[in-house]
Order: sequence, then C-alpha cells, then structure tokens
Amino acid sequence: MSPRKKAQAAFASALLLLFLSGLASYFATTRLLLSEDWVIHTHEVRETLGDIDSAVLRAGRARSGYVISGDDDYLSQFEAAVFEIPLSLQHLRQLTQDNPKQQDFCSRLDDATTRRIALFRESIQLHKTAPGNDAGQADLARQAVPISSDITSITRQMREEEQHLLETREKSSHRLFIVTVVTLAVAFVLALELFAINYRLLSVELTAREQAEHIVRESEESLRRLTARLLQLQDAERRKFSRELHDSLGQYLAGAKMNLEIFAAQRKESSLAEAVQLLHHSIAETRTISHLLHPPLLDEAGLSSAARWYLEGFSQRSGIEIKINLPEEVTRLPKPVALGLFRVLQESLTNIHRHSGSSKAEVTLELFSDRVLLKVRDFGKGIAPDNGTNSGVGLAGMRERMRDLGGQLAIRACEPGVLVSATIPLAKSTQDTVATAAD
Repeated sequence: MSPRKKAQAAFASALLLLFLSGLASYFATTRLLLSEDWVIHTHEVRETLGDIDSAVLRAGRARSGYVISGDDDYLSQFEAAVFEIPLSLQHLRQLTQDNPKQQDFCSRLDDATTRRIALFRESIQLHKTAPGNDAGQADLARQAVPISSDITSITRQMREEEQHLLETREKSSHRLFIVTVVTLAVAFVLALELFAINYRLLSVELTAREQAEHIVRESEESLRRLTARLLQLQDAERRKFSRELHDSLGQYLAGAKMNLEIFAAQRKESSLAEAVQLLHHSIAETRTISHLLHPPLLDEAGLSSAARWYLEGFSQRSGIEIKINLPEEVTRLPKPVALGLFRVLQESLTNIHRHSGSSKAEVTLELFSDRVLLKVRDFGKGIAPDNGTNSGVGLAGMRERMRDLGGQLAIRACEPGVLVSATIPLAKSTQDTVATAAD
C-alpha cells in the first residue's frame, strides 16, 4: 500500500473513531439524563406517599378534634383531608404504572386508607348519635390500630422498593458512565495516534515529492547545461574535423592533384608513384576518421573486437600502456548497450590521456547473467573531490547515456588513480543469450 493510501486509511479510521466516540457520548448522556429522571421519579413517589400519610394524619387529627370538642370546623378539615387522599392515590398509581409490584402496593394502600377513612367516619357518626359513648370510640380505635399498621407497612415497602430501584439504576448508570469515559479516552488516544500516523505519512510523501521535484529540477538544469555544452562541443568537433580534413586529407589530395598534373604535363613516373602514395594516405586517413566517428567493427564483430581495435590504436597514438581484460566473444549484446559502453570507453581513455598523467591503464569487461560491467582504471594523479559530481560535459554525457540505458556510472578514487565503472542491466531475453554464451 502506498504512503498516500495509508495516510487516507489512517485519517478515515480516526474520523470513524471520533464518530463512534460521539455516538457513545450521546448514548451515555442520554442514559445519565434518564438516570436523573429516575431520581426525580423516586422523589416524586416518596413525596406522594408522604402526602397520603399527611392527609390520613390530618383526617385523624380532625376526627379526634371533633370527637373531643364537637366543633364543626374539624369536620371541614376532615373532609378536606379525605378529599386529598384519592387524588394522591391516583397520582401514585400513575407514577408507578410501569411497576406491577408497586401497583399491587397501591391497591393495598387504597384498600387500607379506605377502611381507615370508613372508621373515621363511623367514629364521627357515633359521636353525633351518642356523644358520651366512650366505649364505642375505644372499640373503633382498637379496630383502627391494625389498619394504621398496614398503611405504615405498605408505605414503607413502597419507599424501600423505590430506593432499591433507584440504587439499581444508579449503579447501572455509573457503570455505563465508567465504560463511556474509558471508551472515549481510548478512542481519543487512538484517534490522536492515527492523526499522528497520517501526519507522518503525509510528511513522508511531501518530502519524497519535494525530493523528486528537486531531482527533476536538477536534471532539467543539468540537461540544459549539457545541451548547451554539447552544442559548443559540436561546433568545436566540427572545427576539429574541418582542420583534420584540411590539414591531412586535404593536403594529401592537393599533393596528389599536383603530382597528377605534373605527370600529365611532363610524364614523370615518379610523380605518378608519389600521387598513388598520397591517395593511399588519403584513404587511410579517411578510414581513421570514419572509425573514430563510429567504428564498423562494433556492428560487424561486436564490442570486444571494436574495443580491442580502439585500445591498440589509442595505445600506439598516446604511448599509454593498456592492460586489456576483454572476453573473446561479446557479439550478442544489444547495439545500444554495446555503443554506450564503447562511448564510455572512449571518453574514459580521453580523460586519462588529457588529465591523469598516467603511463598505463586497465580496461576490464565483465559479463553477468543480468548485467554487463565495464571498468576503466588509470594510475595517475587522481581526480579532484568535486569532479565526481560537478564534472564536465564528458562525464555528464556518460551519465546521461547510462541513465538512458537504465544503468549507472560510478567514479571512484583509487590509490593511485581513478576507477570508472559503467553498469548496464540486461533484458530477460539478452540475459538468457549472455548466460548461454558464457556457458
């Protein structure tokens, strides 16, 4: 997977984690709000039970006040308290309608309060018909005791049930809150890590892109310099060949022409022989210039033969002793590869002759199953440290040629001298051919 796709995957994962964290926060907040509603609900149930207890107590006190004093105001207070009890019971049923157990308690509480109010009314009626009947009032009071106990027991059980439900809900909400906090923390940390990975991958991609753009700019600049230099060298090379043709071949032909004119005028045999000799030199000079431009042996006999011919001639002309390590047959290399290696050989030997001051050199050509390697070494004064990178057009041209062929050119200082290595990979079909030839 490329760095760009990895960065996109990390960014998408971070966004997904943040989205899931948002969902978890939403559900946790909803549950916490629901828990808060349950707390309020419990307080409402308790408050309603308190209202029922308070109304029953106020009805009992009003009944007692009326029995003791006979004041009708107590009857008004009694009726007001009794009127509140059914309303409170109905509200209590509504609050606990989702809890069957609490509904059963409500029914029992309704029955007990109804019986308790009935005894209150019977006591009031007894006081109206027989004001001095203390025994009857005492008997009614004894009947009310178990009913009051039932009412107290039922309200206590309902309060305990609500408290139990509240504690259970609070524990569940607390656990959910802890899980949510941990989930959010883990998701946040993972999201930060994914964003950091995304940033690093993007930084790597941007750095690689900047490096590639820098290399492209350098290549374009190098190509512009090389093009300009090649144009200059082309003009210089043309001037050189113009001088060579004028000074050597032109002189030979001019001398032959004069000798032929003398022979035509005077019929001197020596002039004809000299003209033939001059024409012979002209043909040889023409062949030499042609071979330097593009040796025919390279196409006809292969790199090894062309390289040997060139090295022998170069050694004779320059006086540099050359040790040759070439395979006997290198006829099956592709023409672009053979020509590229031959040009590297020419340029390397020219640099040795011009700059190294070396009296000897070594040329080695090695064939491998997947590549071909040419090494040219001199034993001269070496190369300046910056020449390996900021070299002239010769080395730059060799590098460009190797780059076009998919190969590499390496220049390394030796003790003494310099080693130039040119490596070119071979295509699969050529590899098989070379391996067979090597075997």
